[in-house]
Amino acid sequence: MSDNELKSAEHREAETREEVKSPSLYNVFLLNDDYTTMDFVVQILEEVFHKPPAEATQIMLHVHKKGIGLCGVYTRDIAETKVATVHELAREKGFPLMCMMEKE
Repeated sequence: MSDNELKSAEHREAETREEVKSPSLYNVFLLNDDYTTMDFVVQILEEVFHKPPAEATQIMLHVHKKGIGLCGVYTRDIAETKVATVHELAREKGFPLMCMMEKE
């Protein structure tokens, strides 16, 4: 390979690296309601969002007091899956707990 071919290949590789973008991130929130128990919300935060008990309790209290609480930040597919999982688990237990995602 000549020096010009080598430089051209390096230039193309550098251009390719610049074009790669990080995936968009989404905030996943829990919304307060008057029926879902605090224990169930903590359970959801621990099981679905993998929060330690103390952090899950803090988030649950924030949701209870402020009406909404951030559970985590994820790529779109993961955020959609977590929202669907929360809704499914809540319906199985008869709770109206709502979860939503919003692009950062």
